[in-house]
Amino acid sequence: MKKKVMSLLLAVTVSMLMLSGCGNAGKTDNGELNVFIWTEYVSEGAIADFQDQYGIKVNVSTYSSNEDMLSKLKSESEGAYDVLLPSDYAVEYLVAQDKLEKLDREELPNLKNIDDSYLDPSYDPGNLYSVPYEGGVACIAVNTSKVDREITSYDDLFDPALEGQIVVLDDTRAVIGMTARSMGYSMNETDRTVLSEIQEKLMSLKQNVRLYDSDSPKSALISGDCAVGMVWSAEIAMAMEENPDIEIVYPSEGAYVFLDNWVVPKGARNYDNAMKFINYMLSADAAKENISEFPYLCPNKKALELMGDDYVSNQAKNVPAEVIKNGEFVKYLDADTLAVYDEMWTKLKE
Repeated sequence: MKKKVMSLLLAVTVSMLMLSGCGNAGKTDNGELNVFIWTEYVSEGAIADFQDQYGIKVNVSTYSSNEDMLSKLKSESEGAYDVLLPSDYAVEYLVAQDKLEKLDREELPNLKNIDDSYLDPSYDPGNLYSVPYEGGVACIAVNTSKVDREITSYDDLFDPALEGQIVVLDDTRAVIGMTARSMGYSMNETDRTVLSEIQEKLMSLKQNVRLYDSDSPKSALISGDCAVGMVWSAEIAMAMEENPDIEIVYPSEGAYVFLDNWVVPKGARNYDNAMKFINYMLSADAAKENISEFPYLCPNKKALELMGDDYVSNQAKNVPAEVIKNGEFVKYLDADTLAVYDEMWTKLKE
């Protein structure tokens, strides 16, 4: 799933239970693991279960966007983190920059649980550096008790009648990409003339946005502070459970699609522990616990067999295949183009 600009760092440490027979770490492993992951995306219960099973203390820091993660990774010394959870395009960037360790496939027997359709992605052919975790789309939430007009598209979010009523992701590529899609352009547009057109429309969104939030945008929807949202599909699913007036809308232009992945950054000090952690998260039980708490799209076919109808038949949680097919993945762009995107984003939030 995810998934974005101030970085929220939360250190989570749970008591370590050392079990006999679990000390297979490599030379540099010290019984710890430093993971840097999305906010509200991985179950604390699953992390605690891993700690209990392997006797490895997990230190968790969190981020709100791929850009936050990449910026923090750049500012830290090599080896600060052992596991990351970047989205597709961020994986592509990290591979291009030689910032990831290759994965030891022999240490990942649970990779067999991942549906083949999610393997061998264009951003990491052969899954040399990454394995899928969860995914989804950035789509639209509508509080039907507060909105008296039909909303079917990203373009509808620019309606002046929605002034001050929208929560959107605090995510450069998602919001600019949504604007591009609303105009019939790609979320990965690079033409400067086209980007100028996109920026002009993007600025018209400014008056409608009440809140930028990638950490927990569902909160503003549940409370009614915002009547409409452009947020992650799982956030909408959770909001719908709390507020029955909220409905999910998959934009007619085709949605922003994402797939988040487990990776190991270059110089990880606890590589062997990282392999244990990733393999554990690929297990059916761990994947079930994660999607039960954070109901994003699940590539783990064995976990899906354990899920009930509440997940499988819920189109906000288990995003329909045609929505994924009609959507678009964000791609890694060159530095000059990203600078233009950053400038557009800064002007929007001024």
